[in-house]
Amino acid sequence: MQQDLRPVPRTTGRRACVFAVLCTIGLLSAVAPLRGQASPYEQLQSFSTVMNYIRLNYVDSVTYARLVNAAIDGMLRSLDPHSYLLPRDDWERFTAWEQGRFVTAGLFLESEGDAVAVETVVPDSPADRAGVLPGDRLLTVDGVAIIGLPLQTVQGRLLGEKGSKVRLTLERGSRLEPDTFSVTLKRSATPVGSTATARLVDRVTGYVRLQDFKLGAGQDVHRALEALHGQGGRQVILDLRSNPGGSVPAAAEVASEFLPAGTVVFRMKGRKAGASRDFSTERGGAFPDVPLVVLINRGTASAAEALAACLQDHDRALVLGRRSFGKALAQVPLPLPTGDVVMLTIARIVSPSGRIIQRQYQGLAYERYLSLAGDSGDPHDETFTTDHGRSVRGGGGVMPDVLLPGGPPRPGWLTVAMDSGFDDAVADSVARTMPGAQLDHWIDGSDEWRERLVPPFLSRVRSSLHVAARSDSALEATLARLLAGRVAEVKWGADAYDRFMLHNDPDIRAAETYFPQLRELLSGAK
Repeated sequence: MQQDLRPVPRTTGRRACVFAVLCTIGLLSAVAPLRGQASPYEQLQSFSTVMNYIRLNYVDSVTYARLVNAAIDGMLRSLDPHSYLLPRDDWERFTAWEQGRFVTAGLFLESEGDAVAVETVVPDSPADRAGVLPGDRLLTVDGVAIIGLPLQTVQGRLLGEKGSKVRLTLERGSRLEPDTFSVTLKRSATPVGSTATARLVDRVTGYVRLQDFKLGAGQDVHRALEALHGQGGRQVILDLRSNPGGSVPAAAEVASEFLPAGTVVFRMKGRKAGASRDFSTERGGAFPDVPLVVLINRGTASAAEALAACLQDHDRALVLGRRSFGKALAQVPLPLPTGDVVMLTIARIVSPSGRIIQRQYQGLAYERYLSLAGDSGDPHDETFTTDHGRSVRGGGGVMPDVLLPGGPPRPGWLTVAMDSGFDDAVADSVARTMPGAQLDHWIDGSDEWRERLVPPFLSRVRSSLHVAARSDSALEATLARLLAGRVAEVKWGADAYDRFMLHNDPDIRAAETYFPQLRELLSGAK
């Protein structure tokens, strides 16, 4: 409903204000309080009394705006972890980002108790190439401490013009003995489309990675699948790892490529009828029968989780990886007269089988809720049934059909070393000394990587950073793969890097092995 913003004569305005107050008092008085509880009118009167008392008596001067905003923020935080107040300046910065005038460095944040931590790192972004990892805690942005600032304000400070740089100080590991390091990231525009990578992994296996869900994601996926089919691809790996979500209709568009028309993709369930609706495929997909495996991890969130759950519930894809983030609440913006914006949760996202993807938050302290990312938080996950009668787990997030192991933890010194260019120096040196090497040989040469790349890299780290840089076999295998990928890029170009990383990604290699038994696994047969 639109407000009439024309000015009102002073006397009329005063009378209207008094009349409005009296009407409000009348309405509040009509609500009978529960036995032993104050009425809504008494509660508001208490709030007004406290606010005015603070305003007049607090040791430092405070404005009504500060008190009201703090009260609104407190109200929203008491509801759920994803309703919040966005100040006007931050709203304008995010608007500039959506319009393409501002760009980011490729990382998204979350609150972690009294700290701000990295929630998701966009693959191949400046943050990813610098070695920033999910879970790293942010301390300063361009030398300014961010402690105590709202999450959205901190996220907004990461936005800026293309080509500009932002300096971050982060810490990793135990809070008692953390590794502290700094990185300088050059802001760059993310690709316009949602499809970041589309290529053949082998002769018949196509690979499509979705980095987010912008409007038009369905068309991006359709074009990618058409191209892969033309190259001989007859089965597809859809990679949703570290995809933070985005547009819910865009996720429904992607689902339409794999499902018949009229198939329920997911449901929104709210308290009001207008907040509840079903999202269904509007057309039949061009690829309803292509064998499909979906990859997810802890960074798969929101609309990406909803898509994975949909394809799992309809037995359309086998889901591999680690349990997803568990974040599926729908918010709508409420603009305030001050220019600030309230983002209020109005509905939950529910999968076709009835699973609530949002993990538990009621009764949990905020810190405890955040610590359960990628975990349902419920030791007694409810069981649901797919179209073919397979059992899938509820309780929050999407539990994969096949659980894959995660990689080893990466120490803070590794991020500092990568941001300092130690990986480039070692890779460049090795690339120059292998004139006769062939890419195919290099792609499969894991023993050679470790022998030629890891020792000089660790030696450089220890001598330059003055740290012990302790490693084990698992970390050295990861180091070897990262450095060898850089060698492939230096020696043979960006396309060789993509080919190398896809061939040596353990999750992708695991996904390939499930295609021969895919039909049987999805049939529900015992």
